[in-house]
Amino acid sequence: FERHIRSHLELNAHNLAGEFEKAAKITDFYDEYLAVLDLDRHFYLETLDLVFQKHALAKGELVLNGRRIDPSFIDSALLTIEGERDDICGIGQTRAAHTLCPNVPRWLAKHYQQAGAGHYGVFSGNRWERGIYPVINHFIGAAHVDNMLKLTRKIADTRQLPSNSGKEFLTALEPA
Repeated sequence: FERHIRSHLELNAHNLAGEFEKAAKITDFYDEYLAVLDLDRHFYLETLDLVFQKHALAKGELVLNGRRIDPSFIDSALLTIEGERDDICGIGQTRAAHTLCPNVPRWLAKHYQQAGAGHYGVFSGNRWERGIYPVINHFIGAAHVDNMLKLTRKIADTRQLPSNSGKEFLTALEPA
């Protein structure tokens, strides 16, 4: 709260001093920061209630269309990201997803904590652009390669490839 007050005082000081470019940077930040997401309010409030207040997903009690949601069935890639200074999601909150998803292969289960980032910084700004986005981009690329290897293995296992062609490919790219 104190940072926002300070920021608005700086905004006014820049405007009074005729430093309109500096003032515009602060205004641009708050235009984005205060933008409302295009979510249905019922969906948003229900998600807050069930996932973040009642912890229904973590407890195995979340039901959708009459079926219980069980994250242990997830076996694809999982990347969790936290901001070191997040004042909304505490440290360890997103990392806990790894415990809820034990069937994600270890080499496809990664966690990243961005130094110096608050909650907003996880999604926007310099820390997003220089720290988090490259991690996500690299992770997606690595997960794609792993999925292609799995597909190639399945094809090779059913002998739909000429002899050794799939196996040579896999041997060359197999993770150490």
